[in-house]
Amino acid sequence: MKDYHSTYAFEKQDRETFWLKASKSIDWITPPKIALDDSNSPFSKWFPDGKMNSCFNAVDRHVLAGRQEQTAIQYESPITGQSASMSYGELKKQTEKFAGMLNEQGLKKGDRVIIYMPMIKEAVIAMLGCARIGVVHSVVFGGFAAAELAKRINDCKPKLIVSASCGHEPNRLVHYKPLLDQAIQQSNYKPSKCIIYQRDAAKADLIGGRDIEWYEALASATPANPVALSANDPLYILYTSGTTGQPKGVVRDNGGHAVALCWSMSNIYDVNPGEVFLGCLGHRMGSRPFLYCLCSLICWLHFHFV
Repeated sequence: MKDYHSTYAFEKQDRETFWLKASKSIDWITPPKIALDDSNSPFSKWFPDGKMNSCFNAVDRHVLAGRQEQTAIQYESPITGQSASMSYGELKKQTEKFAGMLNEQGLKKGDRVIIYMPMIKEAVIAMLGCARIGVVHSVVFGGFAAAELAKRINDCKPKLIVSASCGHEPNRLVHYKPLLDQAIQQSNYKPSKCIIYQRDAAKADLIGGRDIEWYEALASATPANPVALSANDPLYILYTSGTTGQPKGVVRDNGGHAVALCWSMSNIYDVNPGEVFLGCLGHRMGSRPFLYCLCSLICWLHFHFV
């Protein structure tokens, strides 16, 4: 942002022009002609006539532009000492397979998935795979108590839960699967399937008929193409901490979210294509700037604490 005051004045004076111009930073299937429909305020809609896909914007468009070898995610763990990177090309292959697995499990646009995982690259793949076919994901902090997870299961009613066998914390190993089993037992709503990523530090016992190991689930999946979504179709549900009562789910849409994020990356964070953005997915806001910054062709440095 060259000048804050002039930018602010422009947005206040001509909001439609300002945000329609900003909307050109992402790829649209149907470009919007309307920036904001506030006829039913406060239930306003951004880019109501536009269609797009958040996963395509975060991954596919960069591969199509010939940047498949560019690093999308750099993974570093100060606890295990592991270091790894993933290119846009590999990320596309993995998200296609995960989305295909969701299709094979019978999930469709509008269905919900809870992602209860440590901060590993598979969590990123799961999030983007959901976004690819319009399945709404909700990231729950890995290792959260069973009772708190059960509240979120009851509220968003996920058809499927993605989890891992365990997570690393300083000086201890947290076994996720028993917590997940307890949460499902406590909840009134029961997901039909659980996808479990088995980590080397500890393997989890799987429940027959419900649990499927990650690689087994993805092995036979047919890669799925991104689907056209309305800009106002939900992307993910972000729950409040629940410190004042029941956790409350905040729903983020696709189009307005992507446009605002791309604008923010350039004008607020001052991060440009090819640069690195440090993120911690476990933070409640992690899935916004730290994952979908990929829309701006920014490498996400995924710092793993769990």
